[in-house]
Amino acid sequence: MIIGICGKSGSGKSTLSREICNKCLDSIYVDIDKIGHKVLFINDVRDELVKCFGEDIVNDNIVDRKKLGESVFNSRLNMKKLSDITWKYMEKEIDNIISRNKDKVIVLDWILLPITKYFTMCDMKILLCIPYQVRKERAMLRDNISSEDFDLRESASIDFKLDDFDYVIQDNEIDVRRLLKLL
Repeated sequence: MIIGICGKSGSGKSTLSREICNKCLDSIYVDIDKIGHKVLFINDVRDELVKCFGEDIVNDNIVDRKKLGESVFNSRLNMKKLSDITWKYMEKEIDNIISRNKDKVIVLDWILLPITKYFTMCDMKILLCIPYQVRKERAMLRDNISSEDFDLRESASIDFKLDDFDYVIQDNEIDVRRLLKLL
């Protein structure tokens, strides 16, 4: 079974994913953001990013995610360029994880999941539709970012179609408990 968890920054995707994995003993949690961070260490990826965004995004021959974020979070076009460069490497890693874990419950956590082939592969699709102010406070605390940085991140985010999801959770612990009972 593949469970897809989506929501904007600070919505609680990672927390819910871990709760599901704690309930389903034979499961694996895949934080696709972490895969995106990992591919930044691939030399070809770094070189392509430098060509696209300039030398300023690199410190000591390593992509500085904060500097890269400053370039991509304020522009959907730059976000697309980043995705175009990194996606083929990320996709290969995700495919490997899925093929190695066919006998497990796989929980995929990513804001951009609905615009990938993995969304259609999900047996269960969950959206965390949490109020903006709650998410903002969580993300600022978690990521040690300013209000302006969060707003920049938010402006590069995607919008979700509620009808595409099996479950939509709107900051309600009762909804989460009911969902966990189903698993």
